[in-house]
Amino acid sequence: MEQCKAHQRIEEAMKIWLDVLTPKQANLFAELHDRIASKGCKTLVTTRRYREANELLELRGLQSVAVGSHGGGLLEAKLLESSKRTTALSKIIGEYGPDVAISFSSPEAARVAFGLKIPHYCISDSPHAEAVCRLTIPLARKLFTPWVIPLYAWKRYGMSARDVIRYRALDPMAWLSSHKNDPTALEGLGLDFSKPIAVIRTSEDLAAYLVGRSVAGISTAMDIVGRMLDLDGARTQIVVLPRYLEQGGKFKKKYGDRVIVAEHVIDTMSLFQVASVFIGGGGTMSAEAAMMGIPVISYYPGEQTFVERFLVNYGLVERILDGGRIAHRAIAISTSREFREFFQRKSSQLVHKMEDPVKVILNRVLKDFPV
Repeated sequence: MEQCKAHQRIEEAMKIWLDVLTPKQANLFAELHDRIASKGCKTLVTTRRYREANELLELRGLQSVAVGSHGGGLLEAKLLESSKRTTALSKIIGEYGPDVAISFSSPEAARVAFGLKIPHYCISDSPHAEAVCRLTIPLARKLFTPWVIPLYAWKRYGMSARDVIRYRALDPMAWLSSHKNDPTALEGLGLDFSKPIAVIRTSEDLAAYLVGRSVAGISTAMDIVGRMLDLDGARTQIVVLPRYLEQGGKFKKKYGDRVIVAEHVIDTMSLFQVASVFIGGGGTMSAEAAMMGIPVISYYPGEQTFVERFLVNYGLVERILDGGRIAHRAIAISTSREFREFFQRKSSQLVHKMEDPVKVILNRVLKDFPV
């Protein structure tokens, strides 16, 4: 009885700081925020000025405070923006006085939390992002990560195995299970639902972990689109989801109205409900699409990640780096109803075995919080 009362007091008094930096994190932390609120805890959500993250936070209805900006593709600019953001956050968080900080490997959150002696709980499925991992993992009280990532991948960052909490799920499970399809979300795209729909996501050209290797990302995506148009004409609709406005502008300039370029962040889960195939240059949307039963081809330009390797081995993702081969394969998949039905069954079998990452994270944070 006393233990229950103590737990209730913790939940009522607890103030949690969430730092959200990317579109993926917006989806994940929107779910976490809602669960925190249902427990009677208070939250402060911070972000940075970064188009996709800001638009998705608004789409999810999550109020946030924008502090600092994305550093772009230059290392010096990344360092300067991170330094400015750390300074600004230190004042805001110092005044707010949270009991706990949670981030998806945010260097600024890790540094501010460490400096203000706030327990920092880190979430990450990206040990390949060496720069941010070095700056965040050693300062974390606990690390939450998918079970497909081996412990040795985190050990090199100084994280003890006893402080790594693995959930049996991939991160998109956090928001897929609660998603409600919105038929109005796709109205601005002008899609013809009687035709196959191929969705292509550009690579993350400005990420620190792809500096020096991502130059081929946008050119590969444009090559894929061009080859698909040559092979299939106007039969298959191609929807491009650019990460940056500059990327979208290149597709518009070269292909005009032969492709559909999303100018704003859209509800990708509603888009995947009608998609025939997904071609991904990153990780999160590829996993998201695969878990929704959409055939996925990955042209991710970096070294294969643990999550992608798992999905490839499971048969939910095909990794192809040649634009011509991708175009042929994408068209073959988008016109094969039997393949898509098989893929959907295989995907459902995997998702059915997964647990809720948000439940694992929040339960542990509340358990660890000192009375």
